Amino acid sequence: MRRLFSTFAPGWPGVGLLLMRLVAGASLVIHGFARLQTGPSIQFTVLAVFAVTIGILLLAGLWTPLAGSLVAALAIWNIITRPGDPSACIFMATIGAALALVGPGAWSLDSRLFGWKQIDIRDRKG
Repeated sequence: MRRLFSTFAPGWPGVGLLLMRLVAGASLVIHGFARLQTGPSIQFTVLAVFAVTIGILLLAGLWTPLAGSLVAALAIWNIITRPGDPSACIFMATIGAALALVGPGAWSLDSRLFGWKQIDIRDRKG
């Protein structure tokens, strides 16, 4: 993880990344569950479960660069295959790509698991 981005943004930038993750993740989970309740075909069921899984990863801030990349790919797939207005998919692809490039922020599981650690070295006095 550390090679993808050097810091986990704290403060207001971290709050902004948290809000981006929460909005994108909640949107994917809600949309995925709505698709599952309509009794779609097997292809749409797989995509809906995939969307819910990615949404949960974003909500938790776990594996955010991978999850953001998958969100962008899923949104681009929806733009190509679904007729109609692509503006919501373009928005989701942009948010996913931004999260993949910038990272999850300080308030995420990625930060807790893979963030910078502080090592305290005590003096050795006999």
